[in-house]
Amino acid sequence: MRRYRSSLKTAIKTGELIKTAVFAALLCAAAPFSVPVGPVPISLATLVIYIAAGVLGRAQATLAVFVYILLGAAGLPVFTGFSGGLFKLVGVTGGYILGYIPLAYISGSAGVGAREGASSLSRAGAYIAAMIIGTAALYAIGTAWFMFISGNSLFGALAVCVLPFLVGDAAKIAAAAVIAPAVRRGLRGLLS
Repeated sequence: MRRYRSSLKTAIKTGELIKTAVFAALLCAAAPFSVPVGPVPISLATLVIYIAAGVLGRAQATLAVFVYILLGAAGLPVFTGFSGGLFKLVGVTGGYILGYIPLAYISGSAGVGAREGASSLSRAGAYIAAMIIGTAALYAIGTAWFMFISGNSLFGALAVCVLPFLVGDAAKIAAAAVIAPAVRRGLRGLLS
């Protein structure tokens, strides 16, 4: 019995690592495709992070983002526009890339970790609220860094770094609120 429990724990940990690696790979595959909108491009990175947070929870989603950032910093072309390298992290969009870490952590705090006994509606509400708060943290870090590097005023930075993204990020949050629970249920069925 003890050997069975040990094997089960190892399988669970292996499964968690595989899911984390898959979401890091999805992030690496989605983020380079971007649409330039001024100095900060629109990408699918935030959508993948929202979904990862809802499926994996805060620790694993944050780890997946951290792996993505390390791969990009090492020079792999996983950042927007198929770029990579440390120069991207210290450039005008570097704050947004680093802001993905608190985005994943905050958004994931209501994902998998939501109480299973709570109603589906309250879990969905908590997940959406966590994604909104995480996005606000992403905007704050990214915009502050953008202002520091570019010398823009707060209002100028908000006009080019936040306002053009509000509607798109709201749509991504709505999509993730539907997609993540479905993926989580699918994985639960697959792994059981």
